[in-house]
Amino acid sequence: MEAIGFTEHGFRHADLVAHIAMNVLKRLGFPEREAELAGIAGYLHDIGNSISRSFHAVSAALLAQSVLIRLGMDPEEMLVVMNALGNHEEEYGVAASPISAAIILADKTDVHRSRVRTPDPLTTDIHDRVNLAAQRSFLRVDADRKLIELEIDIDTNISQVMEYFEIFLSRMVICRRAAEFLGCQFGLVINGVKLL
Repeated sequence: MEAIGFTEHGFRHADLVAHIAMNVLKRLGFPEREAELAGIAGYLHDIGNSISRSFHAVSAALLAQSVLIRLGMDPEEMLVVMNALGNHEEEYGVAASPISAAIILADKTDVHRSRVRTPDPLTTDIHDRVNLAAQRSFLRVDADRKLIELEIDIDTNISQVMEYFEIFLSRMVICRRAAEFLGCQFGLVINGVKLL
């Protein structure tokens, strides 16, 4: 990913997605094992990038299969994890289980300046600019209100809020669908203003 100039998709991102996915399911009261499976899927979700960026979610599912078999994972659980891996991209993915919904939410809400490889505020790459402007992002899960809400603080001296929507609108759509699969609404708060 670094060689082709993409934002960070390494251990930091994998670890964060794993923990957020686990926490989403735990806070919504799902069984501990489902939360663990979400953590496993979260950690593995981007391994398909080692083959190609295109259809990396499907590649991730296929790569994970042999690893999970070798580790002795129950076949039914393995299929749920593979489904979550194969469905986390907004172009073709769909939440088909609580685990896949949690992976989508965790992955698509990781917007932060620490993902930028060349922190040049004058960069012409919109993805780098938006991530660089994101000073804080937090996925809040309110089980009582059945609300999953992404809170972002964006430095508008680096990137305007409109640029966030320019590149992340399709991600917010798949997040809304994933939240709905979990019986929740999806919300977005940018710079303290509720937008969704």
